[in-house]
Amino acid sequence: MRPIRGGAGSVMIGRESELRRLARLASSRDPAVAIIAGEPGIGKTRLVHELLATLTDETVVLVGQAEPGSLSRPYEVLLDAVEGRGEVDEDLLTDLADPRRSPVERLHAGLAVVADLIGDAPAVIVFEDLHWADSESAALFERLADQRGPRLLIGTYRPEDVTRRQPVAGLLARMERRHAVCHVRLDRLTLSQTAAWLAAETGAPAPLRAATALHHRTGGNPFFLEELLRALPGHDLESLVEQPLPWSLAEVLRRQVDDLEPVSHKIVEAATVLGHRILFDLLAEVTGTGEDDLIAVLRDLVTRGVLVESGDDEFAFRHALVREAIADQMLGRQRRRLHETALDALLRAGSSDPAMVAHHARGAGRYDDMIDAARRGAALYLSIGSAYQALQLAETGLDELPDDTELLGYAARAAWLAGLLDDALRHGRRWRDLAETSTDRAESLYLLVRIAWESRETAEMRALTHDIETLIAQLPPGADQARAMTAIAQSAYLRDDLDAALRWSEHALDLAGEFDLPTVRLAALMEKGATLTERSHTAVHGRKILSALVDEAEQAGEWVLAARALNALVQDEPPTSPAEHAAILERMRAAAERAGFESLAVATYFQGRARLAVRASDLRAAIEALEEGRERDRGFQRRGRWADYHGVFLAGLYLEAGELDLVERVIADLATLPSNVPTTIPGLVFHLACRRGDLPRAEAAMDELLTALSGQTWRSGEQAHDLVSAALELGLPQPRLDRLVTVLLDADVWDAYRTLVDAQMAETGGRHAEALDGYLSVADAHVLAPAIRGTVRVGAARCLLAADRRAEAAAHLETAAELLDGWDGWRVAQLDRVRAGLGLAPAGTEGAVTGPAALTPREREVAVLISDGLTNAELAQRLYISPRTAAVHVSNILRKLGVGSRTEVGELVGRR
Repeated sequence: MRPIRGGAGSVMIGRESELRRLARLASSRDPAVAIIAGEPGIGKTRLVHELLATLTDETVVLVGQAEPGSLSRPYEVLLDAVEGRGEVDEDLLTDLADPRRSPVERLHAGLAVVADLIGDAPAVIVFEDLHWADSESAALFERLADQRGPRLLIGTYRPEDVTRRQPVAGLLARMERRHAVCHVRLDRLTLSQTAAWLAAETGAPAPLRAATALHHRTGGNPFFLEELLRALPGHDLESLVEQPLPWSLAEVLRRQVDDLEPVSHKIVEAATVLGHRILFDLLAEVTGTGEDDLIAVLRDLVTRGVLVESGDDEFAFRHALVREAIADQMLGRQRRRLHETALDALLRAGSSDPAMVAHHARGAGRYDDMIDAARRGAALYLSIGSAYQALQLAETGLDELPDDTELLGYAARAAWLAGLLDDALRHGRRWRDLAETSTDRAESLYLLVRIAWESRETAEMRALTHDIETLIAQLPPGADQARAMTAIAQSAYLRDDLDAALRWSEHALDLAGEFDLPTVRLAALMEKGATLTERSHTAVHGRKILSALVDEAEQAGEWVLAARALNALVQDEPPTSPAEHAAILERMRAAAERAGFESLAVATYFQGRARLAVRASDLRAAIEALEEGRERDRGFQRRGRWADYHGVFLAGLYLEAGELDLVERVIADLATLPSNVPTTIPGLVFHLACRRGDLPRAEAAMDELLTALSGQTWRSGEQAHDLVSAALELGLPQPRLDRLVTVLLDADVWDAYRTLVDAQMAETGGRHAEALDGYLSVADAHVLAPAIRGTVRVGAARCLLAADRRAEAAAHLETAAELLDGWDGWRVAQLDRVRAGLGLAPAGTEGAVTGPAALTPREREVAVLISDGLTNAELAQRLYISPRTAAVHVSNILRKLGVGSRTEVGELVGRR
């Protein structure tokens, strides 16, 4: 295999699904054709390179690349592919290049060259850059696509470089008509993929702001990213954002406009100054160009790929770096005059876009106009959920007026919502220190408490709380004092001081009622409702408060409070109906997006999806949701609560599934973080050691865990059940087991979990009647997830077997099998062991029952939706599972019903 020439970057990010598609085609041993399309530098060559690395040694690889100007050299791509291969028949190559031969004879010579090299072996044949290919190479590609045999034929091209006059245009049209072609369209990297790319290249997570700026600067094009890093070695990412373009890259970019006519060049220079959004009317006014002439120039620039039409009468540069390269050649005075003209035009027209006004005011040096636009724009963007844009505008104003408390308040709130904790803390502290009014001081302290919690700065939270208490003592009763009280209530709730949280939220509610403060009332209700849900005996009341709060907050436009309340409802005991649970999750995401609340709109949403899958007893879907969320987030440099936000939950699900090596890997990742909850690592290590049967490691981890728990004010019933179950499987000595249970269970643990753990302990002590009573009392407890209720039923069955009540035990095992359908790991292993004790086959392998009666409840739900005509993608969206999980359900349903089509499923099941 000859090496691929230029274009293959050092790492590949965000192309995993495309690579899997191509790899399946290459390994199928059937003839297949794939066309890979994408702009220059997007990673077409890299994708091909990664595919070739997956091939077996027996696979023959031919890679040929067309070059600019190769249209005049017949069979350029084939000749490039066979260059240097001594086994090629020289006579055939002579025939291929002989102009006296007919086109048909030369085509057959080319086919013979390929046939001689490949024979009957599996093969991958690659034609790179088909947009430059000569007509003979295009004809050869088409004939190879017609041939049989275990081969994958791949062509790559740039859509924007294809015109009707080029051979590839006709080839693509004919391929569509005659062949089942696998089309792979490579898009630019998303922000999270850009961050992952930067992390892979630099060896460290990328700061969010640097990743965002570089993504915007390069448009997510891997080639541009690579060129920036390669040309400016030694720069950290944050300083790289401000570095000028490397000369080599700037020259490449400017070639797109080098041959423009003077009038067109004047217009494209004006367009660079107008910014990211180029409005037709504004461009016409700034350049003094008539409508017809401007349309002609813009059409040419769009055809060249310099601009794209981004909306009605609105254009943008295809690549921001092209705009940057052109602007770098303009004189400062030239840019200022254009900014001045654009600003005057916007102000005359009463522009509603403060960001555009601020951009041109800054470029024109008119700082009063810039400050005014920055204030208006920051407030506007915060109100519509564009937190990052609000932060940029606020900081634009702060560059000129660094002590402006209004701008500092906007910047602090926006940075917090965007997940930029360091920036939020910096702006928030300055806002507090410069606050001239009690309102500003109360608001800044309220926000700083939240930031300190998310940063896991407990000492700072206590210090801030003391500052707020001091402020309350200085303030007269009224709005500011009430707001300060809600800040203390929030701090107490976040520090798990539930009694103090209730007390302060009640104080705030009293003042809100007395002084008619609707916004303060909603904030205080948020803290009160969330606090009440933490205790089992008040949880119902807390959920009622939060449910009512959501409607009020949405009507009042308080989207942050609405999102927080919905998140509390999602994290708390879920609704009985999965559909209601899913609706709350979607509503939370919508409210968070409306507020620009990045952490709830993205990170917490994936955890919500995972929890929904757990409630549906779909372990694989839960794991996939967290893996997706973690993958999206891993390239970013985060700290505090958001550093590897999904890691602990994911490790717990891996433990459920028995994926112990993956657990070890997650623990290693978490151990590098400086701000873990003290119980996190020892708790996971203890659980893992128990599942691995490593008693010494488990005992050492348990000692660390108990020490850490002594400083933790709250307990988790679910954690108690998980760790006790693992300890029982290991055979932890009874005295240590008793101590573990004592420490894990406190008065606030939900009763169902306490009863379950007590039943487990009674069973291990041989008190089967007592254990059975405990198991049966929580067998239908909704607070327990279906998989845990399945384990409860298995425990009850064991106790019944001990009393030789086999028929009752079998009935519980049948229910357990339904509850654990879609689960895996140790819970299913326990079920299978007890079934074996009754002489039953493992769960899911009975096979005696067929037809609709053989379907599990989840499968019956899926079957009804299939009868409604839903595709796998629609099933995944409706049920909040992955398309792959949906496909597994469909396959199982077809097998159990003994049918071969979805239509037959509808005939057998339908809606009843």
